[in-house]
Amino acid sequence: MIDIAVCGAHMSGLPLNHQLTSRGGRFLRAARSAPIYRFHALAGGPPERPGMVRVASGGGAVALEIWRVPSAQIGSFLAGIPSPLGLGRVALEDGGSVIGFVCEAAGIEGARDITALGDWRAHVAAPV
Repeated sequence: MIDIAVCGAHMSGLPLNHQLTSRGGRFLRAARSAPIYRFHALAGGPPERPGMVRVASGGGAVALEIWRVPSAQIGSFLAGIPSPLGLGRVALEDGGSVIGFVCEAAGIEGARDITALGDWRAHVAAPV
């Protein structure tokens, strides 16, 4: 089993959550990233997706869900992740780390910075 942090459309009840549950993934807990990320609503979609980029300064914490997925299912899950997103090591607010969604810095061109919200659900609920 591999624990994966998700911060957007893969969260419970959101459009891509089925990509975890159909692979036998199960929700473990809510968490927050360490405050070292800029959080963006990426251009494109549907579905709309976030991008979390690690920064040297000026970052914030991001609301996450930690899911446990069978390791035999990780390859097919990873193959479906579109650029500029990928899986990498995400630092957690509690000092730990977990594999999770990260975004290439170049991928935020044309994206809207939503770091102040720090929560994808708050972004989705906010009027545009």
